Amino acid sequence: MTVTSFRPRPEPDEVARVTSTAAELLEVLWGRATTAPVSASQLRVLLVLEHREGVSLRALTDALASTPPSTSRLCDRLQAAGFVERGTSPADRREVRLHISSQGRAFLADLRARREAALQAVLEQMPAAQRTALLQGLEAFCDAAAAQIHDDAQGAGSRTA
Repeated sequence: MTVTSFRPRPEPDEVARVTSTAAELLEVLWGRATTAPVSASQLRVLLVLEHREGVSLRALTDALASTPPSTSRLCDRLQAAGFVERGTSPADRREVRLHISSQGRAFLADLRARREAALQAVLEQMPAAQRTALLQGLEAFCDAAAAQIHDDAQGAGSRTA
């Protein structure tokens, strides 16, 4: 038995506090990798569109917890920059469907590469065993967060249907 096996299991509030601090540090690190020419709000739009291809303007507004005029303006700017394409729904021609363009995907890939380089510089300073533990914990966190987001989206869809 290792010494760490005698350590009490951390409570969710302690883990949440440390995770929140880690997220803030990531923001500082990632702040060094500019998101120009898009704003933080526009970046959120691109990330939603990447995962919800062909989402309606209404559903995007809900996902962003925004207002229709604000969301529409964000999309107007992204479309002007060549990052977003609009189309009509085959089911309802009045409904606008949004798609991330190849230029938008290339922008996200470049941004991720720059962010990953910043993370790699930090991770290289950690011992291998701690990197392994971090990876396992983050994989479990991502699975749980994705399930929560999916469950929330399913609940929202059943309430609006």
